[in-house]
Amino acid sequence: MEQRGSPDRTRSLVLAGATDVVTRSRDFVRRALAAWNWLPAASQAEQEAAEDVLLLVSEVVANACLHGGGPGALRLHCTEERLRIEVTDGNPAPPVPVRARAGQPGGHGLLIVERLASRWGYRPWRDGKCVWLEVAVPAPIRNQVRR
Repeated sequence: MEQRGSPDRTRSLVLAGATDVVTRSRDFVRRALAAWNWLPAASQAEQEAAEDVLLLVSEVVANACLHGGGPGALRLHCTEERLRIEVTDGNPAPPVPVRARAGQPGGHGLLIVERLASRWGYRPWRDGKCVWLEVAVPAPIRNQVRR
């Protein structure tokens, strides 16, 4: 993945060929959030924001496993205003939110992304795609980044 921004505010994790990628991804993101002062959370709102990020990462990595032939990499880039999450996979087909049918499991991953992310989308990436999403940085954490 291309490198942008300050290296201390950008983190990448190679997932190609790894096992237990959802757990690895969540642990990686949890460590990054702690380094960026999202964790431990000082307020309920900050805790919920961190939990939303972990859920979003779980969803996009799981979708890469289910529909993209497995994730290639996970990249985080945190600015004063937003956290951008990117996951690459080997399937060039665009992600499509699936409206689950009553009584059938699954199909809610991108609906969760649509609800919790400020913005999301995808772009072509090598022989597949990169699914990206952004979440707003909570105000108290934003104030720490400015310092």
